[in-house]
Amino acid sequence: MRKTVLIVEDEFLIAMDLKLLLERGGWCVLGPAATVEEALQLLDDELPAVALLDVTLKDGGVRPVAEALHAQNVPFVVASAYAEPELIGGDILAGAPNVGKPTEERRLLRVLEQAVGSELHVRHATPQGPFTAPARRGWVPVTSTGMREGVVVARQK
Repeated sequence: MRKTVLIVEDEFLIAMDLKLLLERGGWCVLGPAATVEEALQLLDDELPAVALLDVTLKDGGVRPVAEALHAQNVPFVVASAYAEPELIGGDILAGAPNVGKPTEERRLLRVLEQAVGSELHVRHATPQGPFTAPARRGWVPVTSTGMREGVVVARQK
């Protein structure tokens, strides 16, 4: 499988810096896309192994792109200065790794590799009785009625 990454970033210099950095790291880069429309067009042409998303773009929030990626089971990573990007970009971004902005090269490469290579996801659960873990990007919905505290492990689809 080819290591492809879709960059969705509306600030030209940041987008070009990310593109060069990722190409040096062995990634084939799709984009960068500065708008939701451009990103969705690129997704129609080719599905990446992973996407790197800015939260706010020239034509609005990145939510439609994140939803399209989620629908295609493509993992995504957020590059945002916001500590909680889901407050700006919507619940679809909750739980997505955030490499920050500016981002450090080694951290970015490591997080992208983890997003692509992760077959198992582990989540710690401490329910107070019957418990349902909601379906979220990369997670299988799970219901438990007898677990007091434990770990839920699910294979990514």
